[in-house]
Amino acid sequence: MSALLQKVRAFVAGDAQADRVVPPSGFTARLTSFAAGAMAFLAVFALALSLASGRLAQRWGDELARSSTLRISAPVEQMAAQTAAALRVLETTPGVAEARALSGEEQGALLEPWFGPDLPLETLPVPQLIEIQETEDGYDAAGLRLRLAAEVPGAVLDDHTRWRKPLEQAAGRLRMLGWVSILLIAATTGTMITLAANAALAANAQVIAVLRLVGAQDSYIAHAFVRRFTLRALLGALVGTVAGLLAVMLLPAAQEAGGFLTGLGFQGLGWAWPVLIPLLAAMVAYFATGAAARRTLSELD
Repeated sequence: MSALLQKVRAFVAGDAQADRVVPPSGFTARLTSFAAGAMAFLAVFALALSLASGRLAQRWGDELARSSTLRISAPVEQMAAQTAAALRVLETTPGVAEARALSGEEQGALLEPWFGPDLPLETLPVPQLIEIQETEDGYDAAGLRLRLAAEVPGAVLDDHTRWRKPLEQAAGRLRMLGWVSILLIAATTGTMITLAANAALAANAQVIAVLRLVGAQDSYIAHAFVRRFTLRALLGALVGTVAGLLAVMLLPAAQEAGGFLTGLGFQGLGWAWPVLIPLLAAMVAYFATGAAARRTLSELD
């Protein structure tokens, strides 16, 4: 570990003579810093999207996996009897932890977002809803449907499977898209830095030729370019990451009414992930510049 720290310290400190090979400012410097900063800014949002999608999939799964709904559609004079019969069936069903018929006020609250607060439920043929809470092992949905069909003809069981699986799949694909975006951003950063390094090497072809005449090795020259472009990418990515985090902090906090669009920020330990973005940008710059330097120096022979 100490040897690695010494190498990192020597890399950051650099060599004043070798650093003169690389132009300290100009087009390549601005291109490298801007590319790293812009890509880091976008990477923050891609990371936020991926983490938020993971939280969303987990929340949807937790909320829907252990609950079901039983809907009873029957004439008004039979509604109470069928509701009582359905509750008796559920009470004797293995895997059902609790079953409760929703009150008129609760059903009205569910319909209020669509029909308003003054919906006269007592004059409308609104089905009776029964909320079912499952145990960890769950129940046999097919068997319960058969029992309900025999004893409660107006009952329809919704175990939320048709809702849960598509939602979890959509959230999972959004999370995958976020990580794919981060990989594409890293590849784009490496491409831009490679182009900037090639331009800097070509612009300093005469200086490189003189250094070779006085005995400088290609590894010595390449190290100068790698160090300078790596530090430029690190600084640019650091600025872009900070700007991205500030933008994420301005997003609305997670709210039930807003759903997914208000929960795109980082939460808990998720705030530690963006710290890796500048380090990733520096690693991309290190390897991309090293490959570009070796290739260009070999072509200048």
